[in-house]
Amino acid sequence: MTAAKVQQALKAVSHPDKKDVYQRFFKTGPGEYGEGDVFIGCTMPEIRSVAKEFKELSFKEIQKLLNSKIHEHRMAGLVILTYQYAHAEKEKNEEVSKKRKKEIYNFYMKNLAAVNNWDLVDVTVPRIVGNYLYHNQAKKKIIYSLVKSKNLWERRVAVLATAYFISKDDFVDIIKLCEMLLDDKHDLMHKATGWMLREMGKRGEKGLKALKAFLSKHVKRMPRTMLRYSIERFPEQERKAWLKK
Repeated sequence: MTAAKVQQALKAVSHPDKKDVYQRFFKTGPGEYGEGDVFIGCTMPEIRSVAKEFKELSFKEIQKLLNSKIHEHRMAGLVILTYQYAHAEKEKNEEVSKKRKKEIYNFYMKNLAAVNNWDLVDVTVPRIVGNYLYHNQAKKKIIYSLVKSKNLWERRVAVLATAYFISKDDFVDIIKLCEMLLDDKHDLMHKATGWMLREMGKRGEKGLKALKAFLSKHVKRMPRTMLRYSIERFPEQERKAWLKK
């Protein structure tokens, strides 16, 4: 198995006619958040299918994918890592499992520069970074460094890592991060924080109570996009009431 074989497989399922559509959608023009990114026109299901075929690819070959200027190559490499991490979780030997998960996490973090668009972050960060940090709490402080970064994608990595925490009904960190990001200027961060707050609100009575407490404290200061995303699942009248505050 080689990176070249993965690239050939992706090219075989690509849709050149979709390439320009994707480049516009992911804002790859001058001055836009995805400036310079290159697409070949693969759908996410197609990328996943290829990644499954090559899920035993070595770090050396995955590195070549992550170094590629082509978006789908990087996505395939990152998705392969999520499959490898999930496989390591199922390893019956606990020490082997812990060692392998640490290796994958460290490799992922070493290549954080390749995780440079919102879909790359959203699809893979919760499954690797979020999972690992939740089970290794002593290392969790990294998200508080990333959230202060000038790099948009590093800030989004910090927020999306908490998606795994939220799935375990642990809301402490997403609340702290959202408070730290109330004055963030980028719309993609407003969307990410609002989304995670909404996910928190979906976690039963405890999550909904935590969401409403956050809203009560910060509704007047929250970016409107953040607010709208966070209350998206509320009944219409309640949603309108929050928007008027």
